[in-house]
Amino acid sequence: MKKTLSSTAAILTLSALALTGCQSTNSTTAEGSPKLITNGELTVCTNSPYKPFEFEQDGKIVGYDMDIAQAIADKLKLKLNISNTGFEGLDSGVALSSGQCDIAISGITKTEERATKMSFTEPYLNDNLGILVPKDSTIANADNLKDQKVAVQQATSGEKYATEHHADTVQYEDAALMIQALQTGQAQAVIANISVISQALTSDDSLKLAEEINTHEEIAAAVATDNQKLLDEANNVITTLKEDGELAKLQEKWLGVSTQK
Repeated sequence: MKKTLSSTAAILTLSALALTGCQSTNSTTAEGSPKLITNGELTVCTNSPYKPFEFEQDGKIVGYDMDIAQAIADKLKLKLNISNTGFEGLDSGVALSSGQCDIAISGITKTEERATKMSFTEPYLNDNLGILVPKDSTIANADNLKDQKVAVQQATSGEKYATEHHADTVQYEDAALMIQALQTGQAQAVIANISVISQALTSDDSLKLAEEINTHEEIAAAVATDNQKLLDEANNVITTLKEDGELAKLQEKWLGVSTQK
């Protein structure tokens, strides 16, 4: 979902994750209990900053994802331990399979390819793509993107969509830098998930949404494929959050809009 490191750095990151997995040992769990890498803790891998899902505030990583992570930890009566991880490790499933964390919660879109490497929970957000432009822009829809300089994040659906429509894509580290590029004229448009650009739309009246693209993406948490008990527990929490209206409240809090009906 997010741009992180260069190819060389990415290889080093994955190597480090693999070594971490070799050096750590899963804690012993009672039969029927979730597998945890540390007794008494739920270790969550995330990739910050990716506002409003996860970002640092007052020295702490907060956001929509982190509130969901806290709810899962609370249900299991575990201390929440957040590990800021390169997105390559999350996208590949290495962070989970190597034992770096118990669960990945990082604005991750469920895809068929990713589902071969990890087990996804029920979605906790349904999202679409959006084209964000200055208010005086002549870009009205995807047909106008050809040869336009468009800010994206690497390995995201936004980058894929921009490339398919022959845009001149420019990759940025995080959403804030994409928005800044648009505001300073370094890019003519931003393509990203509506959840990511929603705050810019509400806080900057010089920007507008040119088009919402119905991609119907499902954002979910993920666990290692052999950790069915943790998957079940996480699903129970997400279902409860949906049914009691708390998920809608979290979406209003962090995204400014709720997708829950």
